[in-house]
Amino acid sequence: MSAPKAKRVAVLQSNYIPWKGYFDIIHDVDLFIFYDDVQYTKNDWRNRNRIKTPTGAAWLTIPVGDALDRLVCEVMLTDDQWPKKHWKTISQCYSRAPYFKAYKAFVEDAYLGTQWDSLSSLNQHFTKAISGELLGVATLFRDSRVYNASGKKLDRLMDVIQKTGADTYVSGPSAKDYIDPKRFEDMGIQLVYKSYEGYPEYPQLYPPFEHRVTALDLLFNVGPDASYYIWGWREAAATNERMGNS
Repeated sequence: MSAPKAKRVAVLQSNYIPWKGYFDIIHDVDLFIFYDDVQYTKNDWRNRNRIKTPTGAAWLTIPVGDALDRLVCEVMLTDDQWPKKHWKTISQCYSRAPYFKAYKAFVEDAYLGTQWDSLSSLNQHFTKAISGELLGVATLFRDSRVYNASGKKLDRLMDVIQKTGADTYVSGPSAKDYIDPKRFEDMGIQLVYKSYEGYPEYPQLYPPFEHRVTALDLLFNVGPDASYYIWGWREAAATNERMGNS
């Protein structure tokens, strides 16, 4: 399978019903690659995320066993009870949210309408569906396995990026710990670190406000205005600044 040519690219492991910052990166690029043929990390965002409850933020965790020697794409889902439990918890916590009914069928079908065999397929479905169907993002998605990358760690990531034909790579801020900017400079690829600073608060159930929860929280609370609280506020600020300087 030939890889599509793209200008702005991001490469991240798939997350379970990601938070808004994950979708912010997706919106910033032409091509988003799920980097799921790498080591699975336990107690991370791969198989869990947080929601708001009447008693505070709480984890929703998919049971995947304790094995560590496997790739993200090799993590299989053998427990058939967790989807019902997660959907029940989400329903109980968000039934009074203004836009819960608007997205109820969409989310319920994702949990109960499909039997997921792997963590990667579930995560990628949620991310692509929320991006395209609910947030209106036109970004292309690919799985890193189609690039047949070679090497280890940064070498492997660079191989994937180079094969996309990218001229800009958008990275999450935590990657500063292992990324070598000179490698990108030598390849003629601009390296951009995404900032998660400045997100405005939105009307959220169960104060105090919490940013780091699944994007479902944002959708249930503000509905079609969700994109404003992810990237629209930044675009509005830039427009106001240009008008003020004109």
